[in-house]
Amino acid sequence: MRRLIAVLFVCLVGFGPMARAAPAPLPLDVYGRLPKIELIGLAPSGERVAYVDVAGDERQLFVRDLQNNILLQAPLGNHKIRAIEWAGDSHIIIEISVTSTVFLQNDEFFQSLVLSLDTKKDFGVFKNHPDIFPATFGYAGAVTKDGRWYGYFRGFPMSKTRGFEPTIDTGAVTQLYRVDLDSGDVDLAARAYEHQRQWAVAPDGAIAATADYDETDGLWRLYAGAGNGPPIASLKEPYGEIGLVGLGPTPGSVVVAKSEPEVWTLSDGTHKPLMDDLPGLDLRYLIDPTTRHLVGVRESGDTRRQRFLDPVLSARLASLTKAFHGQVLIESWSADFKRLIVYTVGDGDPGSYWLVDGASAKPYGDTYPEVPDAAVATTRVVDYKAADGLDIHGVLTLPAGRDPKNLPVVVMPHGGPEDHDTLGFDWWAQAFANHGYAVFQPNFRGSSGYGLAFRDAGFGQWGRKMQTDISDGLAELVREGVVDPKRACIVGASYGGYAALAGVTVQQGLYRCAVSYGGISDLNYLLNDSIPGDDDRSATGRYLRSFTGARTNGDPAMGQLSPARLAAKADAPILLMHGSDDSVVKIGQSEEMERDLKAAGKPVEFVLIKG
Repeated sequence: MRRLIAVLFVCLVGFGPMARAAPAPLPLDVYGRLPKIELIGLAPSGERVAYVDVAGDERQLFVRDLQNNILLQAPLGNHKIRAIEWAGDSHIIIEISVTSTVFLQNDEFFQSLVLSLDTKKDFGVFKNHPDIFPATFGYAGAVTKDGRWYGYFRGFPMSKTRGFEPTIDTGAVTQLYRVDLDSGDVDLAARAYEHQRQWAVAPDGAIAATADYDETDGLWRLYAGAGNGPPIASLKEPYGEIGLVGLGPTPGSVVVAKSEPEVWTLSDGTHKPLMDDLPGLDLRYLIDPTTRHLVGVRESGDTRRQRFLDPVLSARLASLTKAFHGQVLIESWSADFKRLIVYTVGDGDPGSYWLVDGASAKPYGDTYPEVPDAAVATTRVVDYKAADGLDIHGVLTLPAGRDPKNLPVVVMPHGGPEDHDTLGFDWWAQAFANHGYAVFQPNFRGSSGYGLAFRDAGFGQWGRKMQTDISDGLAELVREGVVDPKRACIVGASYGGYAALAGVTVQQGLYRCAVSYGGISDLNYLLNDSIPGDDDRSATGRYLRSFTGARTNGDPAMGQLSPARLAAKADAPILLMHGSDDSVVKIGQSEEMERDLKAAGKPVEFVLIKG
C-alpha cells in the first residue's frame, strides 16, 4: 500500500487550494491492517458470543459470555477465516481456506475445524480419514440427535491401490458425510454418482432434498429426499448459476438460487418467486442455524440491505434502522430472536458491531478502531449514462475536509468482473481518500447487483464497452467539476487489474498511471488456462466465452484486447503487484506483462508478494 500511494503522489502531484483545513493523514498501516473483528456469531441461547479478533497479522478465536468473561481463546494463525458457525452452545465450526499444490498446480482449498467448548479439543474434518481428501467442499448444517451433535460436510472420496498413496479417483464427485462433532467419526450420509450434488438436510438429519448438475449439457435436476426417485424438476442453466440453497421458509419446501430465486414445494413440484423484485445474482441467503429454514436474504445494490421473511426479524430490523445511522445489518441472532448481533457502517462509521438485547444496545467492537469517525470519508452514488445510453452507477469517495472540486482521482474498478462496489467503508478507497484523493468505483455493465439484464449487457464487452463504461464515469465527474482529468490514475485487482492495464493500452490519453494487483494481461492465456481442451463442455468455459466474446481459445480478436499484446502502446507508467501463489489469476499474467513492457521500453515496476 505504501508503494502504491507513493506512485500516485509522483504521478498526480499538486492538490490545489483547500476550502477548509483537511485532517492530517493517518498512517497507511491503519488501513492496511486486517479488521480488528472479522467474523462474529451469537450462540443459539444468546448467552455466548464467538468472534475472530486480529492482533497484527495473527487471528484468534474468542468466546465470551455476556459478562465479558473469556470462555475460550484459541490462536488461528494467519489462515484466511471464511466463516464461523455455532452448533448448539457447545461446538463452533470454523471454515478456513489455504492455498496448496495438488496435481502440480496451486488451488485454494477449504477446511472445516470443529472446536468443543466442553472438552476444549478440536479437529479438522476428514483429517484422520485417509479414505477422504482432507478438505471440505460445502457445509449443509448441524443437527442434534440422541444427545450428540453432527455436522454434514461434502468431501471427496479417496482410493488406495497397492504401492501408491491414496488419491482422488478420476471422475470422482463429492459425497455427503455425517461427522460426529465430538469424536470426528464419519458416516456416509448421501451418495452422489456421475454429477456433483447438493443436499438440504432437515433438523432431524434426514435428507430433505437433493440436486445435481450436469456440466456437459447444463441440465440441473431437483429431487425430493435422497435423490433415488425421478426428479421433480429439470432446468437448463448453461452457466451453472443455479443451486439448492437449503430448506425453504416453510416445512416441505426448499429454496433454489437462480437469476430469480424460487421456493419449490417438494410434494408436488410447484414453485413461486422467493420475493418480489429480487435480483438473484448477488444474494446472501440467511439461514436460521437452529431450524435450518431460510429466514431472509441480503441484497447488494448501491447499498447492502436485508429483507426478512420472518416477521419478528423483519420488525426488529425496521426498528434498528430507525435507531442507528447508516447501513444496518443483523449478523446473528439467538434462537428466540431476543438477542442480536448488529453491524452498522456508513459516513462517520468505519464499521461497528453491537449487542442488542431487547430494547437496549451496547457497542461490542469496531472493525477499524484506529480510524476516528471524523476521518471517515463520505461516499455517494454517482448516476451517469454510458456512451450508448445505458444507465450506470458508481461509488464516489471524497476526502474529508476538502472542497470536492478539481481533485486528483483514483479510478478503481472492481474485480470479478461479475461483482460490484457498494456504499460503505472500503479500506482501500478510504486510505486513498484520507491522503487527499477522490476515489471512483464504477459498476460497469457486467457487474452484479443490478439484475440479469445488466449483467448480460457485459457479455462480449470485456475490454470494449465494459472498459468505456469506466472512462465514461470519469468523464461525468470531470463534467461535474469534481475531479481534474489531468490527474487521474486507474487502480484495480484481478479483473480490475485488467481494466487498469487496458486503461493505458487498449485506451490512451486518460490516465497518468496504472496499477494492477493480480491482474489479467493476456486473454488467450486466461482462456487456455481456464478452458483446457478448447471446448464448451463446462459451465466455466461457456461463461468465460460469453463474457470475453472469444469464439475459441487463441481467438485472434483477443490480442486486440490484451494489454500484454499492446504493451508498446502503453502511455503511462505501470506498477504490477502479484501474489506468488495466486490460484485465481496465475502470476504468469503479470510476468508476461512486465516482459513485454520492458521489451517495448516502457516504464514498469513489478512487486512480488509472497504467498
